[in-house]
Amino acid sequence: ISKYHLLGADVVWNVGTGYFACGKNVEPPAFKGQREFDPELFAKNATRPEIKMIEIKLSQGAKPSHGGILPANKITPIIADARGLGPPPWSDCNSPPRHSAFSSPAGLMKFVAQLRELSGGKPIGFKMCVGRPEEFAALCHAMIDSGTVPDFITIDGGEGGTGAAPAEFQDSLGMPARDGLRFINSMLIGCNLRDQVKLIVAGKVYSGFALVRMLATGADLCNTARSMMFALGCIQALKCNSNHCPTGITTQQPHLESGLDVGTKALRVANYQEATVHSALEIIGALGCKSPKEVTSDMIYRRSATNGGYGVENYADLQAEAYFAKLPEGALVDPAKKDQLPPQYVGWWERGGEIYKKA
Repeated sequence: ISKYHLLGADVVWNVGTGYFACGKNVEPPAFKGQREFDPELFAKNATRPEIKMIEIKLSQGAKPSHGGILPANKITPIIADARGLGPPPWSDCNSPPRHSAFSSPAGLMKFVAQLRELSGGKPIGFKMCVGRPEEFAALCHAMIDSGTVPDFITIDGGEGGTGAAPAEFQDSLGMPARDGLRFINSMLIGCNLRDQVKLIVAGKVYSGFALVRMLATGADLCNTARSMMFALGCIQALKCNSNHCPTGITTQQPHLESGLDVGTKALRVANYQEATVHSALEIIGALGCKSPKEVTSDMIYRRSATNGGYGVENYADLQAEAYFAKLPEGALVDPAKKDQLPPQYVGWWERGGEIYKKA
């Protein structure tokens, strides 16, 4: 949380594995830069009026199950203050692949409940890139048993990108956003939890139609990063972690940083956001809807290969027949509806229960 956020921003606070602005260094550390969660510091910052909601980062679409390091040569006094790193000299800033505040599905739900209490009841959710379906099923078992349900889940698609991610992770790991959204939406419906959880999705949402398509697939709202970066001036030089970004966006070198003219670029980002939302609203109106909430999957069509030829299908048909089919409400928790479950969901639900109990 930087001093600039506190000038009056509306902040979605992302709590990652480094627990920046809500953690402290471990002494002696088991590994370089080890940090742990600090409830008192979290409460102090979470109750600030600028913090509107808090997102626990489980994984990132560009590099799921992979941590990150902010090199010491990129740490400035402003960054150190925002991350709560203390006085210099600073070492490499470590974000491990996993959290230390919890280690199981039940532990995550306890952490959600703890953050909700410490923040004074602000919305608490988590961000993840879907991997093995049974692991998310284990989280659903934990929600049901504990009675603790996140206010929102952010689904980060495997198509997400950053120049600081290993190429193989960026290209090949993690479920794409639309598949992850269909799956999580369906699982929550099957558990009778969907009405309690808002679904946020991210993954190449770059145009008005891309936004509407996500709403039709089951999202309540969309995040976008890559397209905003392009509006800011990113040219995908893939030097994010090197301190040599030629556009000035991800560098602290003054001669490069000066290329990022805040007044000009801020206007471009604002214009892009406004134009994209306007385009989405025009499409929603063209569908005959008065609100984004009215968009349904049977309103969106795509071309498809059928019987050796070409045809069209709407997203409702796709969700009915797809591998991540949309489940009947309560089908995973109502024994009377078990015969309505596709076999893959039966397997995921049973294996998820085993993971939950074992953990």
